[in-house]
Amino acid sequence: MTTWRIGDAAALISVPTHVLRHWEEVGALEPARLANGHRIYDDETIARARLIRLCQRAGMSLTEIADLYRGDGPRRAALVRDRRDRIADQVRRLHDAQDFLDHVLACTHPMVSTCPECSSFAAGSTGHSELALHD
Repeated sequence: MTTWRIGDAAALISVPTHVLRHWEEVGALEPARLANGHRIYDDETIARARLIRLCQRAGMSLTEIADLYRGDGPRRAALVRDRRDRIADQVRRLHDAQDFLDHVLACTHPMVSTCPECSSFAAGSTGHSELALHD
């Protein structure tokens, strides 16, 4: 079994060492300790750290990520389902924003406010949802 010290582990994961310490502090990562107290990272801990980065890219907080590891199957599924649903909502809103911007690029009205279709986007009356890009 291969093991790494914190500096080498951080380099493998492409994060600074203080990030690994922070992940440990909040309970998202639990490296083993040597008798002298130094952290030691094995293959499983490295894989978990890489999964933490993937979860963060999906928009999960470190608290949510730690809960994934602590929770049982139904709790984990609920956390993942919630994140997936929020991403789907963001994607939908981004598509709506893109549709609006595509229309504005092709719009022949001198002002956006004088275009009935632009106004309907703004009012949400054509089935387009709110164009906000954040929660």
